Amino acid sequence: MDALLNTTPNAPGRQAGASLILATDLHFKVRAPSGEINILHGIDLAVGGGEAVGIVGPSGSGKTSLLMLLAGLDRPTGGTLSVAGHDLTRMDEDALAVFRRETVGIVFQAFHLVPTMTAIENVAVPLEFAGRADAFDRAEVALRSVGLGHRMTHYPGQLSGGEQQRVALARAFVAEPKLLLADEPTGNLDRATGGQVMDLLFGLRERFGTTLLLITHDTLLAERCERQVRIEDGRIVSDGVR
Repeated sequence: MDALLNTTPNAPGRQAGASLILATDLHFKVRAPSGEINILHGIDLAVGGGEAVGIVGPSGSGKTSLLMLLAGLDRPTGGTLSVAGHDLTRMDEDALAVFRRETVGIVFQAFHLVPTMTAIENVAVPLEFAGRADAFDRAEVALRSVGLGHRMTHYPGQLSGGEQQRVALARAFVAEPKLLLADEPTGNLDRATGGQVMDLLFGLRERFGTTLLLITHDTLLAERCERQVRIEDGRIVSDGVR
């Protein structure tokens, strides 16, 4: 994989033009049988290119909903949201699909690998969707970069949890995204294996200059980011550089 950007992290609070992510008065509501539920209440967030931000807060506070909005998987019900120069509030579903493919990598707690595909096929999928002729060559390099050169033809069911998350990491980084969204990426792993996976994640992020938003309940993990944002009841209650 080629190096992405020769950038350094930007401090929070820079002007909008320096922000990879810019959310202003962001709201998100969902309908339920009991009525409308307000999940996010006027989120204001600016994240600079190359920054690593830990998103912390109690369960149900809106952390994952924020991630889904940033990925273009859900739509805000109020406010504005720009990611890498794209106004996500004005894009249709086809445009959002292209945006995700070209701009965003996502790693979840559950590995979300296709069980009928080998490791290399799982990693090559986003590049194949993008029409890349070198999809499998790049997937091979990506798997070797996470220490799985010997597992390329193995299926997810033949891999340990840590190995499956490494495949998910390789898939997330293979297209060299500007933004990586990680939602409790070590939640299904023991501490030792989780530590190894996070070492890889932060190493790849530093190598490519990728902007990282990491949702975690682990305060030690959040402290590996240069900035922590705490969300409670759908609102940002603190935002600081460590």
